[in-house]
Amino acid sequence: MEKAEFYRDARHDCTGPCQGLTVIELTTSWAGPMAGCILADFGARVIKVEHPAGEVMRRQPHGIPGSDLMVQHETVNRNKQNVALDVRDPDDKAAFLKLCEQADVLIENFKPGTLAKWGLGYRDIAKVKPDIVYVSISGFGQFGPLSDRACYDPIAQNYCGWTSVAGEPGAGPLKAPTYLADDLAGLHAALGLLAALRHRDRTGEGQHVDVALTDCLLYTSNGNLTVGAYGLDLPKTGNQFLKAMPANTYPCADGHAYIATLLDTHWDAMAELIGRSDLSGLKLAERLERREELNGLLAGWCAPRPVDEVIAAFSARGLAVTRVNTYADVAAEPHIAARDMLQAVRLSDGVEAKLTGPSIKFSRTPTTIRHPAPPIGQHDPDLIGREKS
Repeated sequence: MEKAEFYRDARHDCTGPCQGLTVIELTTSWAGPMAGCILADFGARVIKVEHPAGEVMRRQPHGIPGSDLMVQHETVNRNKQNVALDVRDPDDKAAFLKLCEQADVLIENFKPGTLAKWGLGYRDIAKVKPDIVYVSISGFGQFGPLSDRACYDPIAQNYCGWTSVAGEPGAGPLKAPTYLADDLAGLHAALGLLAALRHRDRTGEGQHVDVALTDCLLYTSNGNLTVGAYGLDLPKTGNQFLKAMPANTYPCADGHAYIATLLDTHWDAMAELIGRSDLSGLKLAERLERREELNGLLAGWCAPRPVDEVIAAFSARGLAVTRVNTYADVAAEPHIAARDMLQAVRLSDGVEAKLTGPSIKFSRTPTTIRHPAPPIGQHDPDLIGREKS
């Protein structure tokens, strides 16, 4: 499909499918801001309430060249409004509650019990906005024996067993190089609040939505929690798959290719491609038994060839293959440009930066980065009736 055909019926008179939704975001770091970012990208009005001193992501690397602003902060806080409030201060707390009166959703990611101690828990907000959807993101959830423990992304990864299966066989535990638990919690929080809004629209009832980093990691672990419950073996497989063969990274003359073969028919086409038609007809169970031998054959075929040649040969036969890219490599890919995954944005300090664009494409209500992350308190005059703190 051509891009123009996908967007043929697109509207350009709205911000996105969530236009008209008002979200208060009282968050810091990544999981909470990511949930807010998704809603903001979808066109909701997201009001980020930030401490006047600024939150931690404003000070995290990497800096954007030519700017004092940070990539992570600008990435996860675009398309939002910003007010500066210290909600522990009585006057600021009153201003915050006033904002909540007009909101559909509140997102927070403080340690469980913190906001309730400050008089801003779910029951407190429900007094001023009875149908509020109040989303709490935390490490271990709002209840349970560990709910009061401090938790960050790598703590969740290690608690859940994720690090025990990551990496190469024989190596020690390895965490993900991204904020995997935070990202998943942000995604689940966005999905959960949209479901809660659907219920509110049907019944008029708000509710408290509890999102735990640990729950989200376990939910998206491909059934590994169940495997563990039955004491079944979960070996490290590195770049390979437990139930697919060949599926691995193969060195080429000028880089690496990742090749994945899931179907027997794909193996037959691959065997012919590498000049080993005698091995056609090998079923998966046989290929798994001969893993080392077949990996060696494929590695030997790839080694003298440039990656582009390998990709062209495999793709021509409908086989799954890719160059092993760095982020710098993929940022220059024409496909990434066509998908609008890097968007030029004029930041609040006037510097133009390429920021990661929204992932989901809507044919009728397209989404984009409409404006950059605002400075602290930029919208104080409009939203709380006073000049910036």
